[in-house]
Amino acid sequence: MRVTDQFGYDVTVTNADAVSPWNKTVMAFLAHGAATPEYLTQTLQEDQSFALAQAARGFFNLLLGRSELLAVAQEALTLAEKSSLETPLTRRETAYVQALRHWTKGWPSRAADELDTALVEFPEDALLVKLIHAIRFVLGQPVQMRRSIETVLNAYTPNHAAYGFIKGCHAFALEETGEYGAAERTGRGAVEHQPDDAWGLHAVAHVYDMCGESDQGIQWLDAHPQGWSHCNNFGYHVWWHLGLLHLDKGNTDRVLDLYDSKIRADHTDDYRDISNGASMLMRLELEGVNVGGRWEELAALSARRMNDGCNVFADLHYLMALARSNHLRDADLMLKRMQATAEQGLGELGAITARSGLPAAEGILDFNRNNYFSAFVHLKAAHDHLQEIGGSHAQRDVFFRLLIEAALNAGLAEEAQALIAERTTLRGALDNYAKSRSGRAGSMSKASTVMQDANLRATPR
Repeated sequence: MRVTDQFGYDVTVTNADAVSPWNKTVMAFLAHGAATPEYLTQTLQEDQSFALAQAARGFFNLLLGRSELLAVAQEALTLAEKSSLETPLTRRETAYVQALRHWTKGWPSRAADELDTALVEFPEDALLVKLIHAIRFVLGQPVQMRRSIETVLNAYTPNHAAYGFIKGCHAFALEETGEYGAAERTGRGAVEHQPDDAWGLHAVAHVYDMCGESDQGIQWLDAHPQGWSHCNNFGYHVWWHLGLLHLDKGNTDRVLDLYDSKIRADHTDDYRDISNGASMLMRLELEGVNVGGRWEELAALSARRMNDGCNVFADLHYLMALARSNHLRDADLMLKRMQATAEQGLGELGAITARSGLPAAEGILDFNRNNYFSAFVHLKAAHDHLQEIGGSHAQRDVFFRLLIEAALNAGLAEEAQALIAERTTLRGALDNYAKSRSGRAGSMSKASTVMQDANLRATPR
């Protein structure tokens, strides 16, 4: 039978009672709500043959970047395809199933393209918007992310159920494409309309981080604690953003407190949570902060995930944790696994690993060995392509910092200055990290000039 969902589109079900929990599933997913899997479970308990819900289950599991969940996604696809043979699906539902098939075969960009095509015909389907947004984020494709949303923005008016969430997605896409003023206004509007729009809330925090406006960012997050209290593990990430803002202020004791009480209070092994922890500890160490034994907890979890090979962004943070905790044998084994992934070249993951993942991994290990010139060479080789590992500018900034540190430690003052300038242009303003490293590079350049001044050299009598 066909029943209309909350966005006015038909869904194919055998039990109409599945539609109510399905609508709740979608809204919870848009809000990064912890209740999302609960609602999806209720939906499938009512109707296991609900193809659209099965497709969503497949996508949700793939987005978690865990090797054991590939089988779950494949099972969801099989059930969705079986349902489509028993009862013809709508064009919209068929697009979801076809997109899931692309991703299970190793081509997430094709999945996003498939969903983008469907979005033109079904612009008010906010789940389509959010899934495309999520996949493009994993692929590091902010331009495509923004284009997708802006294609259908006019379809969303304040009376649409997902209006605030779509504005939040738009705010993040604007921020990632450098439109910081528009991103701040749009994100604030999203949260005003939809107070539980954690994504829009965090988009505004991104703006303040990128523009070096740490005080405003701290005030923004401190004023909206309810904005992410309902969240799944995304809540840890919002706390991570608050930590970044305090780090820029030099409030390292506050950062460590947030790390222990919020960011890593629960020792989860979700790659996004491990990435939050590893990148924060790395930043702290670059500022000369002793982080104690905190790396060990991350390394133990990373060692269990190091053969996943589902996500290059995850791989690099696992490797960072292993290296910084002196689990060097595991780090070397992980590097070999990444080399095998690159050589096999299967799907998009193989190409991304070869082009940016491997050189970045080698750079991380060289940096850990204090081989700074070699670290600079490898990290620079990865640098121009690193966006494709996914994540945000703020998340990938840890690799930018490592590259700058490697240049400085290798005595490459001019190269460091050029990188600091590039980073500042990307971010829109000098932050305190850039100010301190620019001063250091400037001092190195002056010292080099003095050393090369022939007039100051001793001459034989």
